[in-house]
Amino acid sequence: MIPEELRYTAEHEWVRADAADGTVRVGITHFAQDQLGDIVYVDLPEVGATLQAGQPMGEVESTKSVSELYAPVSGTVVAVNEVLSDQPETVNADPYGDGWLVQVEPADADAVAALLDAAGYRALVE
Repeated sequence: MIPEELRYTAEHEWVRADAADGTVRVGITHFAQDQLGDIVYVDLPEVGATLQAGQPMGEVESTKSVSELYAPVSGTVVAVNEVLSDQPETVNADPYGDGWLVQVEPADADAVAALLDAAGYRALVE
């Protein structure tokens, strides 16, 4: 359950490029949500926030633990998944779809290509 078209980080975030406007959508992987267990709270950055690749950008709280979310690329947050404030369990139910976290305008368009591909991420978690 590792979609081939996405890019990944070693911290278990995924990135989907949106070719139409150059933004990327970010979420956590199925592996990450599975390890966390039932997600009960998601703390995300504000729209307009500047992210630095590899730096914390929020938290996911589950019945087991609290885990930091790390920015996969540097850039500006252009959208936040507002559904998660009332329905954080959406991350568990659909981590690659409706459970996305933020949409980012990358500072460097080439940064996404530098992330792990599906094979690289698979090697990390399997």
